[in-house]
Amino acid sequence: KEEKEEEELQAAPTNGEIGKEEKMVKIENLDEDDEPEFQGEQNVVWAVPLSSNDNKRAICPYLDTINRQVLDFDFEKLCSVTLENLNVYACLVCGKYFGGRGSKTQAHYHSLQADHHIFVNLNTYKFYCLPDNYEVVDSSLVDIDHVMNPKFSPDQIKNLDHLEKTNRHTRCLDGSRYLPGFMGLNNIKNNDGMSVVFQALLHVPPLRNFFLSHSNTNGKSPLVLHFGELARKMWSSGRFRPHVSPHEILQAISDASNKKFRIGERCDPMEFLVWFLNKLHADLGGTRKPGSSIVQKVFQGAMNMVVFTKNVVGKKEGAKKVNEVTWTESEKSSNFLFLPLDVPASPLFKNESEKNIIPQMPLLTILEKFNGKNEEMVASSGERRRYLLKTLPKYLIFHIKRFTKNFFFVEKNHTIVHFPVFNLELKDFVDPECLVDNPSTKYNLVANIRHCGDDLKSGNCVVDVQHLSSSQWYEMDDLDVKETLPELIALSESYIQIWERTEACATRSNPSAYRSRPIKTEDDNMNTS
Repeated sequence: KEEKEEEELQAAPTNGEIGKEEKMVKIENLDEDDEPEFQGEQNVVWAVPLSSNDNKRAICPYLDTINRQVLDFDFEKLCSVTLENLNVYACLVCGKYFGGRGSKTQAHYHSLQADHHIFVNLNTYKFYCLPDNYEVVDSSLVDIDHVMNPKFSPDQIKNLDHLEKTNRHTRCLDGSRYLPGFMGLNNIKNNDGMSVVFQALLHVPPLRNFFLSHSNTNGKSPLVLHFGELARKMWSSGRFRPHVSPHEILQAISDASNKKFRIGERCDPMEFLVWFLNKLHADLGGTRKPGSSIVQKVFQGAMNMVVFTKNVVGKKEGAKKVNEVTWTESEKSSNFLFLPLDVPASPLFKNESEKNIIPQMPLLTILEKFNGKNEEMVASSGERRRYLLKTLPKYLIFHIKRFTKNFFFVEKNHTIVHFPVFNLELKDFVDPECLVDNPSTKYNLVANIRHCGDDLKSGNCVVDVQHLSSSQWYEMDDLDVKETLPELIALSESYIQIWERTEACATRSNPSAYRSRPIKTEDDNMNTS
């Protein structure tokens, strides 16, 4: 037997990468009932070391045991036995997570008990064979590496909004198809309020491109790191599944917010959006200086405020005391990340058919708050304020205030706000002296978050986002992604809107996709028929 083994070693094939002094490692594939003797060429598999100094092998006999159908790398990286997060490995046969790969670790025990041998380190993305404990290097594992850690080159990021390259659907392992960037997010438990914010922000091109680059997120806080991972997974074109589970980013948000926003409890999407943008700004090293982070570069604008402060002076007129009220006028400038829009209260009475009246109002009407003429009374300070926009941001966020809180419950205003999807003109709300600094005052809608239901606790949130290169709109409700029409978006109960300045649209590779498109009415449909 020894003479035959020596003959096999001498007759083993060599290539340019294997030196003469390197040895070939023979592995015998014997069944339990076979005798431990040489069985012939059909049971011999050669594991070729890549070099004589490291423990890497180019061929592994267990690669065909990998089951890609059960692999899911979106969950929190914790050992399924000890719940520890150090040196976590994923079994590529059953998909479970285990800690370590030494002789006394859970991954080592699992490889012996379950006869599963291929593992991957979830931090270094290296593949190992256990219990032999050698690294496996094979080109067939590239797709798994891409699912775990998708990477984008600068050219790929630049061409994401190109029509010919991004309007292509990708097929998953189960045969289903999806469009990169328009993937559903798994609703783990009542996290739809945060999911719609993720979907909307990751369709803002400058913010999306920033987080798609590894160099901008490596070494940052867990919140920035996991949000970058979520962005790369959503825009990846080689997924095994047509959806993404935001478990890691939700866990990071729960830790960073001290359990204010956590899995299992519904949250106000606007309240979460304000906290999330400010937290990203702080974790990216942002300061009070304008433009100190990508968040301020994208969303920050400025406005002029005229503040009237109430002064009460007591005077005596004979035997009576009279309070004289005067108003002091002052001007100041303030920066903003979003504009709150007040909606008039719903009517209390029903119409003739005993049904509640749902009022309708144009968006430009509630924007008159920022024309510099209308005054707003601030109840907390007793001040009167006038607002006039000074600097328009590249991407403008509107918050349509639909929910009113009192001592007993939260009431929702169902007023429908009409708005144009393309070419929203804001010139009348900008200070005339600042028009030179704002060459473009027209905006196109990019994302629209709407709330369905009567209150925040029982309803759910849906987001409408636009495929920028083709101008096709998609409705995203958790895992459900489907096409929709802009006519339906303009009639929905919008809660948060993100608008893109037309100047930013013109810098894209396909500016013709952003031309003005009038919305057809019922009269137009009757005329065409």
